Amino acid sequence: MKTTTIPSIRVEPDFRAEVEAVLVEGETLSQFVEASVRASVERRRMQAEFIARGLRSRDEARRTGGYVDASVVLDGLQRKLDVARARLAKKGK
Repeated sequence: MKTTTIPSIRVEPDFRAEVEAVLVEGETLSQFVEASVRASVERRRMQAEFIARGLRSRDEARRTGGYVDASVVLDGLQRKLDVARARLAKKGK
């Protein structure tokens, strides 16, 4: 498969220097830009999927009337957090 290029962009010299300053040993600016673009694409894809799941859940709740009170959800999350913290505290001893 043939490769293609991503359009180059003009940036201020100071910003380019900032970017180059965070490159790891042996990493090129092109590799950094490609990794950054890939990460942004993945993050946006995940955000879109998250929103789609939320909208489907909302629609299903409206259809069935099956809502859960926020306090019930928060209490359940707090219990999970308490258990996890207790487990970590026990490991640390």
